[in-house]
Amino acid sequence: MVYKITGIFCFLILGVSCKKKEVYLDKTTPDWTKAQNFYLENIKNSISYIEELKKEGVKGEKAKDLFIKARSSFKKSEPYASYLNPSVGHRVNGPALPVFKEDNGKVMKPVGFQKIEESIYQGDVSNNDFIREIDITKGLLLNLQKGIEKRKLDPQRFFIATHQQLFRIISLAISGFDTPVSHLGIQETAISLEGLRIVYENSIQFLIQKKNPSLDTEFLNNIKRSIRFIKSNTNFDTFDRFTFIRDFMNPVTTNWVAIRKESGLWEGVDTQPFNFDAPTFFENNSFNLNYFTPAVNRNPTEKQIRLGEKLFFDPNLAKKGNMSCATCHVPEKAYADGMDVNLSNTGKPLKRNTPTLINSVFQQSFFWDGRSETLLDQISSVFTNNQEFDSTVHQFSDAILKDTTYIKLFEEAYGGISTKNIEVIKAISSYISTLNGFNSKFDKNIRGEENTFTEEEKLGFNLFMGKALCATCHFVPLTNGTVPPFFAETEKEVIGVPETIQNKQADDDLGFYWKFKEELHWGMFKTPTVRNAGLTAPYMHNGVYSTLEQVMEFYNLGGGAGLGFDLPHQTLPFDELKLTDTELQALVAYVKTLSDDKVADSYNQ
Repeated sequence: MVYKITGIFCFLILGVSCKKKEVYLDKTTPDWTKAQNFYLENIKNSISYIEELKKEGVKGEKAKDLFIKARSSFKKSEPYASYLNPSVGHRVNGPALPVFKEDNGKVMKPVGFQKIEESIYQGDVSNNDFIREIDITKGLLLNLQKGIEKRKLDPQRFFIATHQQLFRIISLAISGFDTPVSHLGIQETAISLEGLRIVYENSIQFLIQKKNPSLDTEFLNNIKRSIRFIKSNTNFDTFDRFTFIRDFMNPVTTNWVAIRKESGLWEGVDTQPFNFDAPTFFENNSFNLNYFTPAVNRNPTEKQIRLGEKLFFDPNLAKKGNMSCATCHVPEKAYADGMDVNLSNTGKPLKRNTPTLINSVFQQSFFWDGRSETLLDQISSVFTNNQEFDSTVHQFSDAILKDTTYIKLFEEAYGGISTKNIEVIKAISSYISTLNGFNSKFDKNIRGEENTFTEEEKLGFNLFMGKALCATCHFVPLTNGTVPPFFAETEKEVIGVPETIQNKQADDDLGFYWKFKEELHWGMFKTPTVRNAGLTAPYMHNGVYSTLEQVMEFYNLGGGAGLGFDLPHQTLPFDELKLTDTELQALVAYVKTLSDDKVADSYNQ
């Protein structure tokens, strides 16, 4: 920003009459006051509209209009408000589902904008219940307001908050996650982008104009182009998300990364999920591995990874010497195994289907039931499981030293062989963390590196991100359940997977229910990645479906509840999606484009 001296002030200070002439005093440090006030003003506006909505009542003729205004104001304040308080921000704008509190075992009723949206648009609550929803949501918004008032905006907070909001746009807003009933997310994307333009112009624009004026012009033009594209078609079912991301949002994000660097105000940090230097969210290096890795195992050396790879394929890790990690996670099968369920060390079937390890590091819970919080814990559990390695994580197995090359490898990686298995587990984890792939046909096309997407595949992506509701659980671009933009938790869902292909009754595997014995968790399982799904059949936790077509039909019918199962806590919408055969096939075609090149090449050999 630059200060300007005009009128009487100019006369008194300079001894000349300036009249309308303005004298600019250059400044190298941004004044963040206007940007912070923009966030503060809009959170206050959102609260005011919420208060009006309370007076109007759930059935009032102005209820929808006031709701839209409250949400619009919130979206303008959301970047900074939710950055400062992620848990409250998510509660304000998260799913309209009950929340189980692990610390006290209580179940909290759903609140926030998505619950208010349901009440207004579906009209299935009393006005008293509606007022309760309004009051709690207002309290949460007041909490966010206090955060903005107390904590001053600075370069780090500004750039992280904006990066998060850009990610929300491509992953949550345009997918319908934010507004699953009213489908206002497309219009709200324009509001978010306009908010970005305003805070940019009121904070750091003067620096960019001075250092790189063409970048400033290009960025503002890309914002305008994006908003024009949105306004040309706000229909939720037909909005072209593929074109919007590739041709509009990617350029905006690329500009923003360049603006951060050009400003010289902030170099980035290693404590966030993102690589702030990646030009889009679809690059090979868009995510920060260290964020997803336990502190004790970050930044592994090449020699530690090489040791982990050798251990991954060694059956001598198992007590009986007949099972390695690769027994179930076969590289030629996309690190799955192609079986309904694999066999235990005794030759009997295991309980659940083997998931792929590709991109598995980008999760905050492991195993189908989410019982391990880290990859290290997951590997340790395989060691102690009497149906798998049936050994101990506390005692090093001399059996692997039959291969004497290990002595040198351990020496180079960890300075020697420990009497415990800690280094073994860390090394395997380090190797698994390298099994990442963002170089599929989809990735290359969405990055604009090639133009080989067919119309069917493009339709499939747009359905995945819109009408079919896939991306409201399988968040793009990871397509797993790790919730953006904070990536602090991996969601679990109750979808009602059947016991057999006949779809006659729900599977009796209780999933996450084991931990708290809470009815909400009955049949709840972690949301896996869809990447490489074209190579990892069969599907679901029990391997019940052998084709992607069967999976799509299951969701099209409304999951287990749609099949007629008694599932009062199903988190998947009960209603049929009513997708046509053409649309279902397009979804399958799109999912197959998510097969990573290297994985697919190995699979086909």
